[in-house]
Amino acid sequence: MLNFINTFFWSGKLKPASGTWGSLAALAVGWSIEHWLGFWPLVLAFVVATVVGFITVPAELKDRPGDDPSEIVIDEVAGLWLAMLFPAVGFYMRDMSMVWPGPVAAFLLFRLFDIWKPSIVGWADRLHTPQGVMLDDLFAGIFAGIGTIVLAALYHIPLILMS
Repeated sequence: MLNFINTFFWSGKLKPASGTWGSLAALAVGWSIEHWLGFWPLVLAFVVATVVGFITVPAELKDRPGDDPSEIVIDEVAGLWLAMLFPAVGFYMRDMSMVWPGPVAAFLLFRLFDIWKPSIVGWADRLHTPQGVMLDDLFAGIFAGIGTIVLAALYHIPLILMS
């Protein structure tokens, strides 16, 4: 059961690039949650994934200190859902469901920051602890969420100026 959760329904067992497969699965599930159930269920799903990750990842890694196995993708799920909350807030404030460009931009930026690991993302990754496994993706999610908002603003500025 623990492996089923940490691999996010075994999406983390897909090769190559397990993290990307886990993020893609999280994108589809997260967008579906927000689209069909709303903003607050996505917030709840993010909180649950984060709490579950902080509880289950240490249990999964207790015999492998310092290891960050690629098949564990619950951290990717939590990080991507955090990134998706940034554009979702804008749609929620307008009483709309999130359209695809927002979550896709969040996904692409999340993968960029998760692979590149700038600043605090890299620091968390270098902790080589179960908490670091979760934190690096949560920080990547924050970077991606902010990046998504910046891209949306850059897209809308010319539209506002032309109207």
